[in-house]
Amino acid sequence: MAASKPVEPQSGTGLPRWQLALLVGTPIVLGVGAVYLWNRSRTKERQGKGTGERKTPEGSASPSPLDRAQAAKNKGNKYFKAGKYENAIQCYTEAISLCPGEQKADLSTFYQNRAAAYEQQMKWTEVVQDCSQAVEMNPRYVKALFRRAKALEKLDNKKECLEDVTAVCILEAFQNQQSMLLADKVLKQLGKEKAKEKYKNREPMMPSPQFIKSYFSSFTDDIISQPLQKGEKKDEDKDKEGEADKNTVSGYLKAKQYMEEENYDKIISECTKEIESGGRYTAEALLLRATFYLLIGNATAAQPDLDRVINMQDANVKLRANALIKRGSMYMQQQQPLLSTQDFNMAAEIDTRNPDVYHHRGQLKILLDQVDEAVGDFDECILLRPDSALAQAQKCFALYRQAYTGNNPAQVQTAMDGFEDVIRRFPKCAEGYALYAQALTDQQQFGKADEMYDKCIELEPDNATTYVHKGLLQLQWKQDLDLGLDLISKAIEIDNKCDFAYETMGTIEVQRGNLDKAIDMFNKAINLAKSEMEMAHLYSLCDAAYAQTEVARKYGLKPPTL
Repeated sequence: MAASKPVEPQSGTGLPRWQLALLVGTPIVLGVGAVYLWNRSRTKERQGKGTGERKTPEGSASPSPLDRAQAAKNKGNKYFKAGKYENAIQCYTEAISLCPGEQKADLSTFYQNRAAAYEQQMKWTEVVQDCSQAVEMNPRYVKALFRRAKALEKLDNKKECLEDVTAVCILEAFQNQQSMLLADKVLKQLGKEKAKEKYKNREPMMPSPQFIKSYFSSFTDDIISQPLQKGEKKDEDKDKEGEADKNTVSGYLKAKQYMEEENYDKIISECTKEIESGGRYTAEALLLRATFYLLIGNATAAQPDLDRVINMQDANVKLRANALIKRGSMYMQQQQPLLSTQDFNMAAEIDTRNPDVYHHRGQLKILLDQVDEAVGDFDECILLRPDSALAQAQKCFALYRQAYTGNNPAQVQTAMDGFEDVIRRFPKCAEGYALYAQALTDQQQFGKADEMYDKCIELEPDNATTYVHKGLLQLQWKQDLDLGLDLISKAIEIDNKCDFAYETMGTIEVQRGNLDKAIDMFNKAINLAKSEMEMAHLYSLCDAAYAQTEVARKYGLKPPTL
């Protein structure tokens, strides 16, 4: 699958990254649980406790207003358990009216109980109003906060719902599955909504030259990414010298020349000239234009070009197969795995000996958790192109992840031995060292993982992603926050369009308690996102951080920081 970076293992905590962004004190690479101790007010439990003796002689005084209020509440509880919610509401209302104003703990309970009855009647506005009264008197009242969060979700007020459920998650030390699931659900909904709007109106942005070169390097049987051939260069020279008629100047050949010069911004316009003139390289120009549309994140413009190439029965089969690979990758980014699989399978049918098809389909299978099939595809790629170091390294990584998640130490060791063989046979393959380093980090062989990342940097000093991974390693290995941040900052210095670096920096800043800076980092990553799905994920992280700022402001809840 056309990807810019290797398939990465999931965080060892098993939590989505938005939870890691909220779970302050548990860095995404540390895998160490944080314990939150929150002292909750137990005013109610302390009331009335003492010797247990009556203060006044029996029958000498009438019940106090608080006693009468408690009696009304108890009566309401009986009605509630019997499913008589209207009667319960009347009793809770009586308890509220009888209770002295200074008894805030009791009053908050009465309001929360009435909210519970309104909840059963699906009167969400009333639930919110009563829970708000309860929280005003007891800002750390978990039941009221969570009940209000659920009602706000029903009222489609996702922003305030998220703030309430964030407070609940913090107060409960991220131990309650219900509140965690609600937070996850709301964050995903907010992320999708915001990403849909933002992505539709975003300004196209060309990625960094390093990213573009990395993208094209994942293809070995791709006509459009190959250097200009001898005959093509002659045509291009004619164009430059003005010997060819202006009407026959090849926009495609100019675009190829711009590719070699890394002048990527001019490629789409030159391809368009070739297509509109109906030149001899129309199919190639369509594919190259579609590829750059995908690179700038404009899948809507890319798809018609890809469709045309795929349906050109007289076009070079390599072009059609490459178009299918790219459309299949696009479908996977759009979370349409069935359409993606169909395109990859069609590519394998029309170009059975194309190693790119099997390499990229293998990556797709890993994402779909079909590891056995992925390994089969990597094997086919290796059979067709034995010198494909990347396919060999990714095969090892697929086997490693299968063994690691299946808790099979013997197979884990076999996979690790496979990595050693790959880097021995292909010492110039940076990707092999990078994937091996990720596996070594899982195995807590930090020193050796650090050496592997150094090898990557030696081979590809302008690969920003490697610096990010090495920075994360320093946090997990040495808890060296300064060195980790320095390396991630270096990644941004090398490639200021590296969304992965901004995302990682944002997550760390959340954990440090620097929420405003974290939000700034997430917003930078959002502007660089290459797909709507990536953007939705980044919005989830940003919204989680923003919700935490609101919780800190409203309730003074500030979890421990790094």
